[in-house]
Amino acid sequence: MSIITELAQQAKKAARTLAILSESQKNAVLTDMAAAIRANKSKIIEVNEKEVARAKENNLDAAMIDRLILNDERIEGMAEGIEVIVELDDPVGKERVIGTRPNGIEIKKMRIPLGVVCMIYEARPNVTADAGALCFKSGNAVILRGGKEALDTSLAIAQLMQDVLEKHNLPKALVTVVPNPDRALMQELMEQRDYIDVIIPRGGEGLINYVTDNAKVPVIQHFKGVCHLYVDKDADLDKALAILLNGKTQRTGVCNALEGLVVHQAVAGDFLPKVADAFKEKGVMVHVNEKGSQYFEGADVIAEDAYGEEYLGLEIAIRVVDDFDAAVEHIAQFGSNHTEVIITEDAEKGKLFQRAVDASVVMVNASSRFSDGSQLGLGAEIGIATTKLHAYGPMGLESLTSEKYLVNGEGQIRE
Repeated sequence: MSIITELAQQAKKAARTLAILSESQKNAVLTDMAAAIRANKSKIIEVNEKEVARAKENNLDAAMIDRLILNDERIEGMAEGIEVIVELDDPVGKERVIGTRPNGIEIKKMRIPLGVVCMIYEARPNVTADAGALCFKSGNAVILRGGKEALDTSLAIAQLMQDVLEKHNLPKALVTVVPNPDRALMQELMEQRDYIDVIIPRGGEGLINYVTDNAKVPVIQHFKGVCHLYVDKDADLDKALAILLNGKTQRTGVCNALEGLVVHQAVAGDFLPKVADAFKEKGVMVHVNEKGSQYFEGADVIAEDAYGEEYLGLEIAIRVVDDFDAAVEHIAQFGSNHTEVIITEDAEKGKLFQRAVDASVVMVNASSRFSDGSQLGLGAEIGIATTKLHAYGPMGLESLTSEKYLVNGEGQIRE
């Protein structure tokens, strides 16, 4: 038996142990996991610093290195994320009434775990803690296959979580990190349909496409984050500038950072000179269409069909459009179904934007950086689904469950 098949079998068996755990028992385990991560912060950083140094030596791009780095603040965020999950209601076992049939049969639905979740991801070692905690609380075992650049850090975090599981007399296979990043082993992992219920890839578009094309297990996809800010003719321009700078420059290497700015021509003359000054100060490279180029010195003038790039850096594509409909059409053509934002003081226009735009998160007068599980009250997130089966948007506890029917009768038979 191969190591991958053995890991998958063990995870499937381990998942069954969660069925008998109460919410309070789960919360006690998670509380100890958060404490273990916090208590071993220096050990995690020591391992992580070596991996970051190797990544720099191997000339990984800046966005990848940023995702790889763990420091005091980010590790504290991991621990706090687990503690937030402790405070959330356990969805498993929750029932909802569907109705009573004319023959007296009562129909309900109950939330159940998915079973075994496989995460395939690049760089982000914090995914190990986030996914482990979310899957545990929602009753799932998780198999984590991280990229080689973050393997040692992921193993260190997983070991802490496994130590806590064993302390509570639970199988450590509930949180498993594949110890070898070999591509052939990943392919074998994606074929374990007898033991793995769903695969969630997180990373670049190449990784998502590879998993989608090769997996024999259902895949929840998280494609690139090409997020736009549309500044409407009725926008408060001070709000617009603050939200633009937050979305573009606070943290550039994340999927909810802004990659596109769309501006109604009625406010372009007032707004874009302010944008030009702010971006010059921040060092943001501008790509802009001909209509908007007059407001930027030395900008890259691009064609009307040359949008849709995920820069993950201090770059942005700007387009001046004729009206609201043109803005919505631009987003439909170049967006990635991740997060879209409108700035407007017209409440009805904001509601129309939220109905018209197809994205997993659609915001009015708020930064795209809030498109995050922890910011939306989900605790940590296991990913942001940009396809609609079976989840759409940031995936928290409920997204890691399904439902089964409960049918209660009193001896009825079908005629």
